Amino acid sequence: MKILNKKGFTLIELLVVISIMALLSSIVMSGLSSARSKGRDSKRIQDMVQIRTALELYRTNSGNGTYPATFPSNQPNPSFSTGGGDWHGNCSYFGSYPTKGATGYIPGLAPTYISVLPLDPKPIDNTTCYVYTSNGTDYMFIVYKTVEGTVPTSLKRPNPSYINEKNYTIYTPGAISW
Repeated sequence: MKILNKKGFTLIELLVVISIMALLSSIVMSGLSSARSKGRDSKRIQDMVQIRTALELYRTNSGNGTYPATFPSNQPNPSFSTGGGDWHGNCSYFGSYPTKGATGYIPGLAPTYISVLPLDPKPIDNTTCYVYTSNGTDYMFIVYKTVEGTVPTSLKRPNPSYINEKNYTIYTPGAISW
C-alpha cells in the first residue's frame, strides 16, 4: 500500500485562516483606536493641569495677584460666539495666537512659567483648539470641541453655550458669572 504525502494547504484551509486573521486584526484595531482616543483625552487633561499650575505661578509672581489678561476688567462678558476678540486660541477661529511670548494665546505665560503652551493633540478643524480668556482677576481655559470621551462633571463648563459640545474647562469662581 502506498501512502500519499500531502504537502501544502487547500484553498478552503487558506481562506479559513485568512478570515480568522482578518477578524482578529479588526478586533485589535478597534481596541487600539479606543486606546488612542483615551490617550489623547488624558493628554488634554494633563495639559489643563500644566496650564493651571503655570497660571497660578504667574499670579503669584505678578506682584498684584493677576492672571494674564485678554480683555479689561471693566469690559462686559467676553463674547464666545463670535470667536477671537476676548478669547485667545491657537486655531484661526480664535486668532491663531502663537504658543509662547507676549502674544501667545495666554499672553506672557510661556516660556517663563511653562516652556511652550500646549496644542490639542487632534484638532478637528479651524474652530477647535485650546482657548483662554481672562480679565486679570478671573480666567477660563477650554479644550474646545475636541474631547473624544465623556466629560467628568468636574471639568464641565457651568453654563455651556452649547449643551451638546464636549469641552473640558477649568476656571476661577468669578468666571462663572460671565
